[in-house]
Amino acid sequence: MLRSPDPLPTAGAGRFAPSPTGDLHIGNLRTAILAWLFARSTGRSFLLRVEDLDPERSRTEAGQLRDLTAVGLTWDAAPVRQSERTGVYLEAIARLDAQGLVYECFCTRSEIADAPRAPHAPPGAYPGTCRNLSGDERARRRRLRPAALRLRSGVEEFTVTDLLHGAYTGPVDDLVLLRNDGVPPYNLAVVIDDAAQGIDQVVRGGDLLSSAPRQAYLASLLGLPPVQYVHVPLVLNPRGRRLAKRDGAITLGALAGAGLGSEDVRNLILASLRLPEGPLEDALAAFSAAQLPREPWVFEALPATPGPGVSPAPG
Repeated sequence: MLRSPDPLPTAGAGRFAPSPTGDLHIGNLRTAILAWLFARSTGRSFLLRVEDLDPERSRTEAGQLRDLTAVGLTWDAAPVRQSERTGVYLEAIARLDAQGLVYECFCTRSEIADAPRAPHAPPGAYPGTCRNLSGDERARRRRLRPAALRLRSGVEEFTVTDLLHGAYTGPVDDLVLLRNDGVPPYNLAVVIDDAAQGIDQVVRGGDLLSSAPRQAYLASLLGLPPVQYVHVPLVLNPRGRRLAKRDGAITLGALAGAGLGSEDVRNLILASLRLPEGPLEDALAAFSAAQLPREPWVFEALPATPGPGVSPAPG
């Protein structure tokens, strides 16, 4: 088992990196505020990255930036857009390929889901079906469908250190480096972009903790500096599930329709973090990672006020 280095002692940069495929909900805004608080409280700069790897689905960037500004967030440089950095990702894949760490994969999602795998392998882990195909077999399969590119991983698990969770060991499989439609995946892009932006503190939702070992391992192969991980508690709906669009008035716009302005939403978020209401700079003075609530925040969604073509939330 390999282990990533302990949390970094020096300041660099923190970030928030939304995917512009829909409006931000109150859980996203809470994580963004936490990322800002962690960065500012440790003397780091705060950066924004737009993770628009799939331009066809990325249509809400302007609205997301507007909502982040509305709750009081500021950032220290122009946002970086992943859609403009494909060449950088391809260069990284070429470096891994030169080390013999890349192979073609022709599997469909259903084939991966149905394939037998080792008893200890987690659900969805790639079973290595295409890892050792012969040259003739690869040529035959190329005629049937385009190939994705996968990492030839040398470990089965990797350990990271999280500021809130401590040491966390998770599985590492042969992750995708390039989809068969030519789009680089999140796990590759996030590692490269964090290093390129000088980000050494990654604050994000706790549901992403399981992806950290794979990303940290990939960063080690690319010779990139480690980051300090901080996976923060999620916001849940009253049924105990992660917030989703079906949960009603959970976006800034929908909450405004229910009578809550952006300052009200900011204050709700700060109260859930046991911080004083008001401008974020005031909350920063009282912020302490040691005092951060460790349990998820259950948000009681408000019924949205219907507008043209909008139906009330069910229930």
